[in-house]
Amino acid sequence: MIVSKQNKQFKIWKKLKVKKYRDFHDMFLVYGKHLIDKAKQTDQLIEILTSNPDLDGTLISKELMDELQQTETYIDQIGVCKKKNTVIESKKILALDDVQDPDNVGALIRSASAFGFRHIILSQKSADLYNEKVIRASKGAIFDCYIERTNLVFKLPELKAKGYQIVGADAHEKGQPNYDQKVVLVMGNEGHGLQAEVKALCDDYVTIKTDHVESLNVSVAGGILMYEWRDNK
Repeated sequence: MIVSKQNKQFKIWKKLKVKKYRDFHDMFLVYGKHLIDKAKQTDQLIEILTSNPDLDGTLISKELMDELQQTETYIDQIGVCKKKNTVIESKKILALDDVQDPDNVGALIRSASAFGFRHIILSQKSADLYNEKVIRASKGAIFDCYIERTNLVFKLPELKAKGYQIVGADAHEKGQPNYDQKVVLVMGNEGHGLQAEVKALCDDYVTIKTDHVESLNVSVAGGILMYEWRDNK
């Protein structure tokens, strides 16, 4: 059993709670059996940590496990994972233009996986993919998708040249996107929506008609819109 906070491995595990160390080590943490199993299925699981001697994994003290917690609910099994991103070709791509709330990003990834948007693009200012809240909200869908982080202003023209229509989600614009064509659905920031530079690259727009409210939460709106493209494989 590992009991010392000075243990070299433990120091690395604890640092993985912070983005810069996740980036430095190309590793991240997942919490609970479901996410550990998903990581194992995609060959990303390095090691299981646990404070429960009845569970599989490297046994560490309750005190050390407390140091690794990131939620109010205590979880006694944590997976240490390596970053791995397998390219998936998809006719449907979800692009997030500075969506910054980790819960929104995770929920959008989950909906994207459910409705066939297996390729997801995060802008530079979108929430970190390996943030614990993103992983938890995705319910493990991060392991089922190809997710890249890049500058949308450069990436969208590349995709347009490959025959994708760029469709921006906007509550104030009207459009008629082609649901049979390859698509990049772009969801904007929670507060200010799509950036002007990104809007300038859109071929069309899509909106959701609502009563009594001006707009929907970005993760709710994204789920509804992706559902509309579900039959376009």
